[in-house]
Parts: sequence; C-alpha cells; structure tokens
Amino acid sequence: MPKKIIEIDLSSSPYNNDMIHNRWHPDIPMVSMVKPGEEFIIETYDWTGGQIKNDDSAADVRDVDLSQVHFLSGPVGVVGAEPGDLLVVDLLDIGAFPSNLWGFNGFFSKKNGGGFLTEHFPLAQKSIWDISGVYTHSRHVPGVRFAGLIHPGLIGCLPSPGLLETWNSREQAIIDTNPTRVPPLANPPYAATAHMGRLTGEAKARAAATGARTVPPREHGGNCDIKDLSRGSKIYFPVYVPGAGLSVGDLHFSQGDGEITFCGAIEMAGWVHMKVELIKGGMAKYGIKNPIFKPSPITPTYNDYLIFEGISVDEQGKQHYLDVHIAYRQACLNAIEYLTKFGYSRAQAYAILGCAPVQGHISGVVDIPNACATLFLPTEIFDFDIRPNANGPIKHITGSVDIPLAQDL
Repeated sequence: MPKKIIEIDLSSSPYNNDMIHNRWHPDIPMVSMVKPGEEFIIETYDWTGGQIKNDDSAADVRDVDLSQVHFLSGPVGVVGAEPGDLLVVDLLDIGAFPSNLWGFNGFFSKKNGGGFLTEHFPLAQKSIWDISGVYTHSRHVPGVRFAGLIHPGLIGCLPSPGLLETWNSREQAIIDTNPTRVPPLANPPYAATAHMGRLTGEAKARAAATGARTVPPREHGGNCDIKDLSRGSKIYFPVYVPGAGLSVGDLHFSQGDGEITFCGAIEMAGWVHMKVELIKGGMAKYGIKNPIFKPSPITPTYNDYLIFEGISVDEQGKQHYLDVHIAYRQACLNAIEYLTKFGYSRAQAYAILGCAPVQGHISGVVDIPNACATLFLPTEIFDFDIRPNANGPIKHITGSVDIPLAQDL
C-alpha cells in the first residue's frame, strides 16, 4: 500500500494543520520528501477549508472569506529535483472521503468575487450535489444525473523567487489600471489570512507579505481547473526550486469546461494517489515553460450533444474583435436560455453548465471580426429529451425547487 504522507481532519480548521498552505512562496518548507518512482497519498480539504456547508442556505457562499483560499496540501519535495527539470506526476486515483460523499457548486456575489456571468447572476447562490459511486445528482437541480470526471482543480510546484516577483509585478500592474473595480482585476498578496505551512515567526511574516494568491493559473500550473486531469492523467510540471515543491487541492467531483460559475465545479474534500518521476533538464530539452499533460483514459461516455454557438458580439450588441471570452459567454447564455424552456430556472441552468461534463471549444478565430466558441451539452444527462422537435419544448421541471439564493447584506 502507498504511504499516506498528508492527513487532514475535516472537523478542524486547516490553519491548525502545518502541512497545508494557501499562498505560493519559495520559502514554504517541504512537509515530506519522496523519491522518484515512489507512490503516495495526499488528503485535501475542499478549497474553502470547510466554509461551505451541506444545507439549503446560500449565506455561507455570500459570506465566504475568499482571501483564505485555496487551502493546498503540501508542498511535497522530490529527492533530486532541481530547477530546469520536469516533474512527472501520475494521478493514479482520486476520491471523496466515504464519510463525506457530497460536494457543492456556488455563484459568488458580485461584491465578493463574482464570476463569468456575474452581471446576470449578481447574488450568491449554491447547489448541493450528492455522490453515489461514479454518479452525482442534486436536490436543488432536478432532472439531471451524470458521471463525474473527478480531478484536482489546483496542482503545481513552488515558484522561484524571480518567478514570484514576476507574478506579483505583472498582476499589480493590471490592478493599477482600475484599482477600485468590483470584482477586482486580480488579487494582490494579503498577509492577514496567509497560511504559510511550517513557516513561523519573522520568516512567516516576510513570506506572507509577498506570497502569491492561489486564484489564477500561472507558469507552474496552479489553479487551471482542467477537468481532464483525472485519474490516469500524467502531468509534466516545470521545476523552479530545489525539490520541486508539489502541492495539490481544490478537488472537483465534476466540472464543465471553463468552470463558469467560478465556484463552478462540484467542490469537495478528498484524497489523491500519486506517483512522481523526474526528467533531468526537461524544461530545456522540450522547450517547456508551462505544464503539459496526457489526459485521463477514463472519461464519462456521452455520445449525443446539443452544441450551442456564440460569437464575439456582447449582450448589448457591441461588436468585439475575435474575442473568445465574449464568444464563449454568448454560447453559455444561449444554452441557459434554451434550458429555461424545459422549466429550469436560469440559476439551475447555469449550475448545470458549471457542474456537468460540458465541453467548451474555440471553434474559430480567423473569420474577422467574430470569434466563434461552442458549448457541447450532453443530452443523455437529462431524465427527458431536450432535443428540438416540431411539437416544441415541454416543461418537465415544475414546482418550487430551486437553488437557494442569499441577498447581499
């Protein structure tokens, strides 16, 4: 059996566990060392560290302290890893705790983080999803059931001091273009809620003052939210510090491409079974500065899709030049409007796109002025036929069930 090198207690705050951290900094000490070829298991909190509860109120999503996230397990050092190497990580298996078979999806208040469609969904809402083997369903979103593609939303290695400085400088520069924007353009270092693992005293204070927030993906990997990094995936990470410093967290039971509700997957606590290898000098050998990966061979099998198109013309009719962000936004809004014809609220439809294994594609970026993005919605996840026909849609979802909503205070 592989050894369990990081354990957590869901009844205790992650701040009480020195094998957890919520910032990126090269000075965070390794909590365990493993050898190339070694297998091991890491346990993780959900990304909020237990702030969201299994209930029918969205007040916890409204009030969540996003300066605390993400809570990551690690860093794990790899014997012999040096800057310039590639760390090869095999995700052998991933799972939820048997005592905690549920996850959550949420829309953050625009005042507290927002999301991809925050102008359309400005208030906090959440849905709870129960896990039954490989399948999930929700009491808040009836009529759907699908197999999960379980994966870590966040995984990566520690940055070098120079890379950390680059991150902080370029992100502060974009913040400075509109420093009062709500939600903000980026999140600068914030020492007050930093958890720096085993760092203590003055060393902790110095690192917390410059530790990078974990919200975005960066050159080292980080919060990429790639649903295909599931069991059986192989990831090649650039190494920037001696020992590599591998950390993981933010587990998702399932997610649609783009994680469009921001808290947009089915978020959960759980465990990851890994193996690591090294390719010495691999960054230069293969010209790699960002991770590359081989996807999981195990994916939910859905063969029938409705595909929604979007172009780079926004809701107000303004033309944007080859803007893929606007185009995918329109594809999502088109799918949401379509699902309301079957009785779903707009919030329920939005949650489905965030949680279910929808595919997002950049379908065209050469036909000026419009980029075209597409959203592939699997029809087989529904309990009824959602395909268009001459008789028109039937409202299958009726009654008072909806996603809980919390008004801003």
